[in-house]
Amino acid sequence: MIRTSIRRLATATALAATVCGVAAFTVTAAAEPTPSAGRAATTSVVATAAERVDRDRPNPYAFLPRVPSFRLWSRTVSNGSPLPKAQWSGVFGVPGGKDISPQLSWSGFPARTRSFVISMYDPEAPTGSGFWHWIVADVPASTRNLPADAGAPGGKNLPAGAFQLNGDAGMPRYIGAAPPAHSGVHDYYITVTALDVPSTGLNADTSGALLGFTIDSHTIARATLLCPTPAP
Repeated sequence: MIRTSIRRLATATALAATVCGVAAFTVTAAAEPTPSAGRAATTSVVATAAERVDRDRPNPYAFLPRVPSFRLWSRTVSNGSPLPKAQWSGVFGVPGGKDISPQLSWSGFPARTRSFVISMYDPEAPTGSGFWHWIVADVPASTRNLPADAGAPGGKNLPAGAFQLNGDAGMPRYIGAAPPAHSGVHDYYITVTALDVPSTGLNADTSGALLGFTIDSHTIARATLLCPTPAP
């Protein structure tokens, strides 16, 4: 009798865990909106980000308040494709890496935008907190594009008033991809965030996490190019 009761309890517990697991997955999968067919190209970026949930991979923006997207494109990188070798890191010793930030263009952001933040982030970096490869703050609202290599040291190709944060490499510049060998696919999120303030009030020594916390309540739109890149 006792053994039968134990078996029944174990079965009930397993079923409950299964139901809870399914419910949790359903809620998580619904965290990103499902775009309708025929919308602008950037909505496919949202769809791609949502697919990370289906693959059980982290989407760093799924935990933030939902905001509208807008159009973001590049002549250097392609959404859904690996980063080209020039966008990998020679500084970190990657053969052929040149640490050249990608060319970016954007449009369709809210009219009340007063500045932008531009970043590249790898949530799969083996640090426990991901890795900020590039962060540019206080980009004027009049800016519609950045040329390739705008992330060079010194920021000479950045618009007036914009500046680069040190990022997780401790250098105020673009640092390219450098995924450790055999560490699988790394999802590089190249993001333009529209803010309703003209300045973050921060400086180059600010961490990526503190910047994210600071701009959270001022974010009114966000567009992302996702570049899943296999490690060597």
